[in-house]
Amino acid sequence: MSEDNEVGEGGGLPESVELAWGLRERPGKGPKRALSLKGIVEAAVRVGSSEGLEAVSMSRVAAEAGASTMALYRYVSSKNDLLMLVFDQVMGEPPPLPGPERGWREGLSAWAWAMRGALRRHPWILRVPITGPPVMPNNVAWMEAALRATAGMGLPGPERVGILLLLSGYVRTEATMSHDLETAFQASSTNEREMLANYGALLASLTDPVRFPELHGLIKEGVFGEAGGPDDDFVFGLERLLDGMEALVREQGRG
Repeated sequence: MSEDNEVGEGGGLPESVELAWGLRERPGKGPKRALSLKGIVEAAVRVGSSEGLEAVSMSRVAAEAGASTMALYRYVSSKNDLLMLVFDQVMGEPPPLPGPERGWREGLSAWAWAMRGALRRHPWILRVPITGPPVMPNNVAWMEAALRATAGMGLPGPERVGILLLLSGYVRTEATMSHDLETAFQASSTNEREMLANYGALLASLTDPVRFPELHGLIKEGVFGEAGGPDDDFVFGLERLLDGMEALVREQGRG
């Protein structure tokens, strides 16, 4: 669960939300053209996928769509609205998750892995800012899927929503960090094992074992020279989060 646009003042809906849910049609005036909202969003996705989020401007997307920038504004009134539509398009709907008979833990784990997979397939959308709770169609579908997974926990509504926020925040943060590190590895022509070894050597040279005894203990153990599998850190964090949720359920005597 990520992004979305904020609800407008006075309870009004942002234009991007109305467009996504089919509550508003574009354009309202002028002759019929070949350009469409779907085509604009697809053009923006192509630009973002090939050139990064920073390249997704109204003028660049208009050029990709084969239209003028002014024509684009007849369908989407701002870049922010366009980004909300793009994020929802790229995330798509969540895949089918294990049913309640498999237990809430397996359901939430599958949800987290699915969201991580979607973000890692399109890491440029991680730069789309979060401006409010999910209100776009696909993002609401991801929220619904997670809430269904929590249904068997027997927890009150606020705690179920809290679990959703905690888990989605973890997935997004881990996906962002992983992508940033992979980008750094590529830029420096190194790999994780080499980076960790160099980092350990750097720390050893910069720090005093008297002042940083725990750190130097880890350096001596060779911790910074050991690179695990590509998913090890994600698995460790996810399992600890699920352990905490399981302890909460047991503590309240609900499963």
